[in-house]
Amino acid sequence: MGNIAWLGTQDPFPNPLLYQDPDPSVPGLIAVSERIYPGQLSRAYRAGIFPWYSDNQPVLWWSPNPRMVLKPSQFKCHESLKKTIRQFLYEESADILVDDDFGLVMRSCATARRKDQDGTWITHEIMDAYTELHEQGNAHSIAVIENGNLIGGLYCVAFGGMVFGESMFSHQSDASKLALAALCAWCNQHQVEMIDCQQETDHLKSLGAAPISRDEFLTHLQAALKQSNIEIPWNFNKTILRYWL
Repeated sequence: MGNIAWLGTQDPFPNPLLYQDPDPSVPGLIAVSERIYPGQLSRAYRAGIFPWYSDNQPVLWWSPNPRMVLKPSQFKCHESLKKTIRQFLYEESADILVDDDFGLVMRSCATARRKDQDGTWITHEIMDAYTELHEQGNAHSIAVIENGNLIGGLYCVAFGGMVFGESMFSHQSDASKLALAALCAWCNQHQVEMIDCQQETDHLKSLGAAPISRDEFLTHLQAALKQSNIEIPWNFNKTILRYWL
């Protein structure tokens, strides 16, 4: 990793448009730092860069090519999910809570068991850094509640008119899809054209996500950052799911 920048406390990130894959043997890796420094996460997202690493590793900062994105207008709300939505809307004990307990949603994402995945990238350092973003109004949680229990949800980051999906979890069938459907409906209502999904998975692809080039993503990001169509605080509940019916 000889050509990859090691960042100190105040060092700026290399521009991914200019410094694409500084080490071709590790495509998408833009920079490395000893830890996540104060303010660094916010600067990273505005540059189209995100952290992804494991415990006992330095912090690895990525800007992959291609980039997986979900355009909310192209979210695939399949008939089976519409049926789940109708049942969820009818159920009095069910609701969607936004930014109600950000830490709990993050911890649930971190501890969720996933196919073909050992451990989690959501380290204690990651939790602290994103909680700080949440307190600044730039990270949000969507919790799916039934009978007072958290059954699924997601957390995301938002700057300007851009939303970055981070992680989802589900303790019950379709629970994370309900959270994503609510987020996509809300994005459509607020003219948010793209949700960053970072990396390609079959699950995201089945819901309408698709890869685009890094250049296209970064160009859209710079335009979206200048928009202010997202109000703070975020405030919606399960009734937003009627958008898909």
